[in-house]
Amino acid sequence: MSTENFSVDCRRCPRLAGFLDEVADRYPDYHARPVPPFGDDCARLLIVGLAPGMHGANATGRPFTGDYAGILLYQTLFDLGLASQPDATAVDDGLELYGCRITNAVKCLPPENKPTGSEINTCNDYLASELESLPDSSVVLALGTIAHRAVLKARKLKLSAFPFAHGAEHRLENFHLVDSYHCSRYNTQTRRLNQSMFLTVLRRAKTLAGLG
Repeated sequence: MSTENFSVDCRRCPRLAGFLDEVADRYPDYHARPVPPFGDDCARLLIVGLAPGMHGANATGRPFTGDYAGILLYQTLFDLGLASQPDATAVDDGLELYGCRITNAVKCLPPENKPTGSEINTCNDYLASELESLPDSSVVLALGTIAHRAVLKARKLKLSAFPFAHGAEHRLENFHLVDSYHCSRYNTQTRRLNQSMFLTVLRRAKTLAGLG
């Protein structure tokens, strides 16, 4: 399996690289580059989102930091003892994660928050490398269908054999894959996902990962 270590200088997707150049011109204080994973280097739980948000991870340079989706994610991680504080505002806010790490299927901000299939596939080597580094019997929590499919692609597995559903669990070779609806503003405001639902699925992922 071909894997590649992440680089914050990656420009493999011309559309995304050009868009980030435009964003950097408009917002010179923003990170506006590929966003690296964040968390415990020895994590047994890897949380996979979709892509950085314009005024969140793309601005701060850390996944789910400074955006609406991060409010529910980091509060829940804190409630379960997996984070040192309940909110994430900046890379220098002192936040630490315990036993878990957060990444995205696509490391760059896509226009209109919609990466193309080609861009997802191009970035998939980075995710494959992250999955390769996980200890045996770890857990991957996929936030949404795109993240779920990206994990399967990274492991060269048939998508139809592992259907996405909120709360679904799949055994994939050396780790468990757990699915959740994405903790986006849209999903929480439409009540497709609420705090109790998200807490339940994240607690299950924590238990499967053996994090106490």
